[in-house]
Amino acid sequence: MPITTALQYVSNELPTDVGTFVVLGQKAVLAEESVRSRVPVDDAAWEAILERLGEGGDWGASTTTWVGRTKIVVAVLPKNASRHSPPSRSWAVASLVKTARSSKDAAILLAVPSPDEAFPLALAVARSFPEYDRKTSRERAQTVSVAALCGGSLVEDPRIQPGMDGARLCARLVDMPASELSTTAFVSEAHAAAGRTGATIRVIDDCTSAGLGGIWGVGKAATHPPALVVLERVGEGTKMAWVGKGIVYDTGGLSLKGKDHMPGMKGDMGGAAAVLGGFEAACHAGLGGHLIAVLCLAENSVGPDATRPDDILTMHSGKTVEVNNTDAEGRLALADGVSFIGQDSDPDIIVDLATLTGAALVTTGKVHAGVYSNDADLEALSVQAGSAAGNPVYPFIYAPELLRKEFKSHVADMKNSVKDRGNAQSSCAALFVETHLAKRADGSMPRWLHVDLAGPAWDSQNRGTGFGVGLLMELAQRA
Repeated sequence: MPITTALQYVSNELPTDVGTFVVLGQKAVLAEESVRSRVPVDDAAWEAILERLGEGGDWGASTTTWVGRTKIVVAVLPKNASRHSPPSRSWAVASLVKTARSSKDAAILLAVPSPDEAFPLALAVARSFPEYDRKTSRERAQTVSVAALCGGSLVEDPRIQPGMDGARLCARLVDMPASELSTTAFVSEAHAAAGRTGATIRVIDDCTSAGLGGIWGVGKAATHPPALVVLERVGEGTKMAWVGKGIVYDTGGLSLKGKDHMPGMKGDMGGAAAVLGGFEAACHAGLGGHLIAVLCLAENSVGPDATRPDDILTMHSGKTVEVNNTDAEGRLALADGVSFIGQDSDPDIIVDLATLTGAALVTTGKVHAGVYSNDADLEALSVQAGSAAGNPVYPFIYAPELLRKEFKSHVADMKNSVKDRGNAQSSCAALFVETHLAKRADGSMPRWLHVDLAGPAWDSQNRGTGFGVGLLMELAQRA
């Protein structure tokens, strides 16, 4: 039955007269008296609950009891977090709190060892309360209150509510089918976000006149035209541009994916969704200096006007690309996006986000995104930011001199897909985008980071996770 959930972070007492009361934390923190005193069970019951939970294994564990008409869910986070996993154990949260999604109001208490861990855990909670639902049953409204407790005090963090809202916006967009989230509808979503944040917005839908040959080549066969959208919040300090791949549906084009690989491709705009959600969240939280969000929107469709293998596209960078695989379309859109914003706005840092390669899942799995950067310090910063936000990332190899040969063409500057799919394919895809970066006004190259979130952008049920929003917020705060 569809449930409309209002998710609110509170820094005062949580309600206990609710349908479900969840308390979640690491075992040692759950054992603290300050946590026990806020859970509506007696001492003996609490000790028995903690005994039943054990240490939680790799993905945590939970147990349920009842006090009157309130379901009490106590969840223990995993004991271990290795050096490449976020210390908050955020990867385990979604499955542990999902029972709070019901027709009745709920409260979630996050017991944290450090105030810094409230932010990633709250964003992980948001993942369990998706906004998109088209079931035909009667709709019900629910309010879920979330609070974090550290050392006996409730945590106040102005990033949390915008972060939860931004992650849910991102997940909602990923969940929407292209019949609802066309490129035209995505532009409307961007206009709405601009209105809520006070940001300026530009929509470039005449791609040919703007020289956006990559975006145009990907989307020109679709009913709804491709577009490049730029949102901007002017501020002091670092000028950072976030560029998102927004392929609202990816059939593979004439290099058709087929029935086994096409379902789920409504989520191939997860990068643009993260950029829009992260931009709005950062604006509302007052993070960063001068922020720019760029959405590269297209539908990779099949029709008489579709780009063919062997066609040659002239990109915004001026480089020519021989298309040898129309299913390697995201890099064409991203390449135009980074080239455009580099020439248009001269940012200090460019970060692009994309569900770019299936090979990323092989390399970094389904919890971590892969990153690739021309700047070692920015790469290290992204790893730190991802760990802090519960959006963990891990570097792909950076060795352009070893990989450029994969794109060699005899009739154009490059091909769009690699010759050898077994040769660091995700790094190669990132290298293609890097090739189209524009030099800055002073002749230097911008600091650039590529984020391939093909693994963590959606879960095993193909529901959006909101991944990337927390990462961008942390980067805005730290850069």
